[in-house]
Amino acid sequence: MLIVMAGLPATGKSALAARVAVELRCTVLSVDPIEAALWRAGVDRDQPTGLAAYVVAEDLAREQLRIGGDVIIDAVNDAGLARRQWRSLADEQRVEVAFVEVVCADPEEHRRRLENRRRELKGFPEPTWEEVRARTPGFDGWDDERITVDSMRSLDENVTRTVDYLRGCRGR
Repeated sequence: MLIVMAGLPATGKSALAARVAVELRCTVLSVDPIEAALWRAGVDRDQPTGLAAYVVAEDLAREQLRIGGDVIIDAVNDAGLARRQWRSLADEQRVEVAFVEVVCADPEEHRRRLENRRRELKGFPEPTWEEVRARTPGFDGWDDERITVDSMRSLDENVTRTVDYLRGCRGR
């Protein structure tokens, strides 16, 4: 199965992805660390490294799916093109695709989380609140079947709901 996380930065996608991966014993491929690695390798930031990170994640996911592993893609996935990329990969590999949208229903809490977030991604700047809000329209009109979890609920509750949902997606 290809599990695709989606949601604005700092909503809790990575925390949920990590816990779900432990529960389901699968691989997590996160776009931000891939992009940070491209920069550390000397690829100029004025190059389309964000797109390149999605392409690298896709190729790594393809290999994991080919050998029978389940994969979680951890990325914002706010563009319809990105979500189509994952549907196409799942079709190509003849596996189920399941989308998990993570939201933070309280904008003040979301902003606080963003402004206090400290990740171990050397040289990877955190986006501003304005940059995050500017990505919101990318989710408008998204009509893929998915589970939406609110990170204002406990992580344990969201892990349980998500894992139950994903187990129900198998063999649909």
